[in-house]
Amino acid sequence: MSCSAGSSCPSFPSHKPRRSRRSRGCWDTLDTDSQSLSALGHFQTLPLEIFHMVLKYLSVKDISTLSMVSKSLGQQLIHYISTSAGTRRLLLQDFHNLELPGRREGASILEHYKSLGLLLKRCTLLLPTRDRLKFVHKVSCFKLSGCASPLHCLGLKCYGVFLQILTAGWDELECHRVFNFLWELSSLARKVQTVVSSRAGSARKLELRIRLYCRRVLLNHWIHRSDSAFWLTRILKPWPIVNQARLLYIIFGPVSSLDGHVVWQKMIEGPTDESSLKGLAEAIKLLYDTEAREWTADDVISLVDELSVVPQEWLMENNARLLLLSGNNICFTFLASKAVNGRAVELARLMVFMALVCEKDLYCMDWVVKMMQKVCRVFSTPWERNNFLQCLENTFAHMLMDMLQAVLAGGHDEEDNTFLNLFHLVNAQANFHKEILFLAMRSSPNTT
Repeated sequence: MSCSAGSSCPSFPSHKPRRSRRSRGCWDTLDTDSQSLSALGHFQTLPLEIFHMVLKYLSVKDISTLSMVSKSLGQQLIHYISTSAGTRRLLLQDFHNLELPGRREGASILEHYKSLGLLLKRCTLLLPTRDRLKFVHKVSCFKLSGCASPLHCLGLKCYGVFLQILTAGWDELECHRVFNFLWELSSLARKVQTVVSSRAGSARKLELRIRLYCRRVLLNHWIHRSDSAFWLTRILKPWPIVNQARLLYIIFGPVSSLDGHVVWQKMIEGPTDESSLKGLAEAIKLLYDTEAREWTADDVISLVDELSVVPQEWLMENNARLLLLSGNNICFTFLASKAVNGRAVELARLMVFMALVCEKDLYCMDWVVKMMQKVCRVFSTPWERNNFLQCLENTFAHMLMDMLQAVLAGGHDEEDNTFLNLFHLVNAQANFHKEILFLAMRSSPNTT
């Protein structure tokens, strides 16, 4: 393609131009060949339209590599990304089909947005934070309420991997600015306020959208736990602890396998399984870790305590299972706080249910006994310790009697697990006391 003397082809802004009869209307030539090669190279001799056509034959990774050649070339690539042709080429939006027509075999749309994140990371290095983020926010499926079928859309996942690549290595201040940009752009504060202030489940669709946006865009793609802790802290910290607990349940609590909506009654109606609590337990561990510098142990324990009444008081067995999944440190800190505050009866009930969970889920019962030993050391006087142990035995006895009476009363349907629960509790009590006897015999000086 050549340009006539009277034409005016678009040209890259560059050094001071020197018109020649041969190159008039094309990219302005530089004063010397060496200067030309150092800035735009041989692309300087091409019309802008031809350069854009060349870019169509390059992969996003190749364009990303090209952007590092020079500052001038990087600026022209930013211009290309901003054009309608560049937007159509780079901002793929077929988020509802697994296979993309015209893509190389084995490539995926997630990989495409990873490469695009790296491209913009390199091209926009010298731009302000907001300007670096604005290139992709026009995609509707990247918005909190932009897709009609968010549960089956890859848009938020693509946005998440894009942001992870783009912001990797940024300092904490810049990441704060990124969060504030997304917070304002998605009106997340107003929408979170709506769901945490409303009756649980009354805004099911909005709860689902907030859950998907927080997980897929802000939380799921980080490699280092410190990064995940940072973003989860940004989501939770603006709110009082009551709302933090509600929001934590929305993001990590159990959901329906049919429509993805949060199941609010799961912890209230009956014992639940590990899979329903695993997400909450992992989030609690994340906040308790040393990487989460903005959370103290008391903050996390208060959050766990508040979580146990969302939306109403949980069954004690579900509380016990959550503590077991949260790990030794959190479990002990939670139990010790009850011991220090004189809540011996509640502590004893929780310990019995932890023994029951260990029996049901096939954990080692000696773990519960060792945890009980550690808790006993927290009590300041022998009387307090003995009172707790008495409450522990009384709780075993009362629970066994209650379950036995329920079994003897009869009238149970096929789905009633009363007899099975009695069976587990009897075995839990036997194995718990067996471990105590083993411990006592091992510590006896006369035992060989």
